[in-house]
Amino acid sequence: MTPSPPDVVIVGTGLAGLTLALELAEHCQVLVLSKRERLSGNTRWAQGGIAAAWDQADRWEDHVRDTLVAGAGLCRREVVEAIVRDAPDRIRDLIARGVVFDRREGRPEEFDLHIEGGHSARRVLHAKDSTGAELMRALLAAVDQHPRIEVRERWMAVDVLTERWLARRTGALPPARDRAIGLYALELDSGQVHAIPAKAVALCTGGAGKVYLYTSNPDESTGDGMAMAWRCGVRIANMEFVQFHPTCLYHPEARTFLISEALRGEGGILRLGSGEAFMERYDPRKELAPRDIVARAIDRELKRTGNECVFLDMTHLSREEIEHKFPTIHAQCLELGIDMAVRPIPVVPAAHYFCGGAMTDEHGETNVENLFVLGEASCTGLHGANRLASNSLLEAAHYATQAAQALRARLSEVPCCATLPPWDPGHAAEPDEQVVITQLWDEIRRFMWNYVGIVRTTRRLERARKRIELVQEEIRTYYWDFKLTGDLVELRNLAQVAQLVIECALRRLESRGLHYTLDHPDPDDRFLHDTVLKKRY
Repeated sequence: MTPSPPDVVIVGTGLAGLTLALELAEHCQVLVLSKRERLSGNTRWAQGGIAAAWDQADRWEDHVRDTLVAGAGLCRREVVEAIVRDAPDRIRDLIARGVVFDRREGRPEEFDLHIEGGHSARRVLHAKDSTGAELMRALLAAVDQHPRIEVRERWMAVDVLTERWLARRTGALPPARDRAIGLYALELDSGQVHAIPAKAVALCTGGAGKVYLYTSNPDESTGDGMAMAWRCGVRIANMEFVQFHPTCLYHPEARTFLISEALRGEGGILRLGSGEAFMERYDPRKELAPRDIVARAIDRELKRTGNECVFLDMTHLSREEIEHKFPTIHAQCLELGIDMAVRPIPVVPAAHYFCGGAMTDEHGETNVENLFVLGEASCTGLHGANRLASNSLLEAAHYATQAAQALRARLSEVPCCATLPPWDPGHAAEPDEQVVITQLWDEIRRFMWNYVGIVRTTRRLERARKRIELVQEEIRTYYWDFKLTGDLVELRNLAQVAQLVIECALRRLESRGLHYTLDHPDPDDRFLHDTVLKKRY
C-alpha cells in the first residue's frame, strides 16, 4: 500500500490506464485499481490492431476521411485530425515501451499492415490476431518495473467523490466549482469499502457490452466508468450508438469469442447456410462495408431465413496462411471442432463497442474538474455515430498522453483532500438473496437485446424504459439494505448504463450510424448533433 494518498488514482488496467500511469509516474505517485486481475479488461482481447497512416503510400488525410465517413456526420473534425496526425508518434511510444508489431515476411524493415472494414488502405498495425495481449504484455512489464506506480488487484471503484458531494455530506453550500477529490473503492476479498483521496481521478474502465445478452466483451465490461461519471454530474453523450460486431463466434462453449474484422480484410466471405454470399445485396463494398452495415445485413438475413447464424468463409486461404495470420482464432476454432481451413466459421452479431460515454475535452477531462475519462468509457468526438475499425486503441493511447500532459502542468497547484469521510454502511445487512441480483442482471440483458438491439422501434424503446424504471427501483432498495458486493455494484452500474442508452435512443428520431429505428429509417439533418444527457440535482 502507498504510505500516503496518491496524487492520481486510475481505475482500469487497459491501454489507457497503463499508458497514463507510465506517463505520470516520473512526476507523481500513481495508484491503479483493477477490479479483477491486472490482465483483465477489453484491451487484452483486442484482436485487430491499431490504425495509423504509417505506410508512405497512405496519407493521414485519407485516414481522416475514412473516419468521418464511418462516423456518419457526428465526428468532430478537429478531434479526428488531431488524433490521426498524432498516430505515428503514439505507435513509436508503444514500440519504445516494448510492443512488438508484426513485420512483413522477407522485409523486416516494414510493418505487416492489415486492412479492415471502412478503411481505404492497409494501415492497421497488429501482432498476429492478438494485438491486445501483446500491448498488455509490454505495458504491464513497464508498469511493474516502476517504483511510483502501485497496482491493486480486485479493488473495485464504487463512486467518484467531488467537492459538491462533500459539501452536501457536511451540510455546507455547494462550491461554485465542482472538482474530483477521490473515490470510494470496494476491496473485493475483504468486503471493506475504502475512501481514497487524490488530486485527480481517471476512469479508464472500458465499455459496457454486458448490458446485452450477446457480447464480445469480457464479463467485467459493465459500464462502471460511465455510470460513476453520470452519478457525479458528468455530461453523457451518444449512448444510443452501440456497435454490434458482425462476427462473434456462434458456439455454445464460446459465446464471447470475437472473429476479427481482419478476416474479412483478408478476403473472408459471409455466406448463408446454403452457401450463398449475400453482402453484395446490401453494400457495394460487400464484406468491407463498415460494421453497422454488415451487422444489420446479417441481422436481416437471420430474421428473413429464421437461421441462428451465418458463416464466414476463409477457405480461399491455405492452411499455412491461416495458421500464420490468425493463429489465435484458428486454434480456438480447432478446439471447438471447427477447422476454418476447410469449413466456414459460424458467426452472429454481438454487442461490441460503445461510441458514446462521458463527454471530454481535448485532454480527456470532463466537466467535473480533475476527473478524466479515457478510452471506451468516454465520448471524445472521434467515433461519431459509428467507430471505424481499429481506431479505439489509437484513441486510448492519444488521450492517455494528452491527459498526462494536462495533469503534469497542474498537479503541483492542486490541493489534496487529505481525509475523506469513511464509508457509511448504515444498517446494511449481509446479502441473503443472491437470486435477486441474478434475476435483475438477466432481465436487463434480455430486454436490452430484444428492445434496444441492432434494429429498434419507438414502441420497443418505450417498453424498455418502463422496465428499466422498475428495475432501477428494485436495485435502489436492495443497494442500501445490504452490504456491498462486486456483483451488486456491477448490477447498479449496468442498470444505469441501460437507462442512459434507452434515453438517448428515444431522443434520436432518425437512423444514423449505429442507431437504426424502423419508425425513422432515414437520416434527418435536424439531428446532426450529439445526444447529451445531464443529471439533475
